[in-house]
Amino acid sequence: MAEVVNNTNVSKEPGYLYYLDKDGDVSRTKMARGGKKTGAGPEKVKIAGVKREEGHLYFIDKGGNVARAKMARGRG
Repeated sequence: MAEVVNNTNVSKEPGYLYYLDKDGDVSRTKMARGGKKTGAGPEKVKIAGVKREEGHLYFIDKGGNVARAKMARGRG
């Protein structure tokens, strides 16, 4: 199960991919559809300042908050 790390309450717009960037902030980029170029680079949406811990996957959940889940390693 995922746990919320930071309540950012980012409102998501259709056509954009939201993610946690290398600085620990919420960023977005336009999704490429049908081989078309997006033309623009990433855009910071919210300053979150999240410090990443090893062994966790960080993502933006349905509520627009930064969440994390433990990564499954070594399943045979």
